[in-house]
Amino acid sequence: MKLENAVYEYIKEEVIDLFVRYDVKCIPINGFELAAKMGIFLIPYSALTPVKLAAAIRISCDGYYFEPGNGKEYIFYNDQVEYERCNMTILHEIGHAALGHSENTDADTAEAEAAFFAKYAAAPPPLIHKIRPTNPEKLASVFSISNEAAEYAWDYYHKWLHKYRQRGRYVIYEKRLLLLFRESA
Repeated sequence: MKLENAVYEYIKEEVIDLFVRYDVKCIPINGFELAAKMGIFLIPYSALTPVKLAAAIRISCDGYYFEPGNGKEYIFYNDQVEYERCNMTILHEIGHAALGHSENTDADTAEAEAAFFAKYAAAPPPLIHKIRPTNPEKLASVFSISNEAAEYAWDYYHKWLHKYRQRGRYVIYEKRLLLLFRESA
C-alpha cells in the first residue's frame, strides 16, 4: 500500500524525534535497546506457555504490539528467527506504538506505516549516505539488516539520493539525524 508523501515525511520526522528523545546514536540501530528506553516490555515467544504461544502465532508469526490499557506496553516477538528479523519486527512494532496506532486505525494503513517506520529506522538514507557502502551486502553488514531488507534500503537510498541531489541539501530532520550520529561510522 502506498502512503501519501506527507505521511512518509511525518513518519521520518517521528523516527528522528524518537532517536533524539531516547539518545539513539549508534549504528546498527538496536530495536531491543530502543524499546527498553521507551519502557516497552519485550516478551519473546519462547517465554510463552504453549497455549499463549499458539495464540501469539495466530496473531502474527513475527510479533505484535499490545497495550492493555493499564499504561504498560508490550511487544511480543518470535525469537526463533535470526537477529536481523527479530530486530526489524521490534522496530516495526515500535512504529505502531510511536505512531499511535489503535484498534480504530485502519489495519492496512497501520501496517504500511509501521513497515515504513521500521525500514527508515533501521537504515535511514542520510546515514547510508554518510557511510557510503558500495553495495547492498555491505549495507546489510553495517546496519545489521537482512540481505532482503538491504536490497529495499539500497533501492530507497538511491531514490532518496536523486531527491537529495535535486534539492542540494539535507532537510531539517535529516540534519538533526546527522548531528545525532556525527560520531558514528
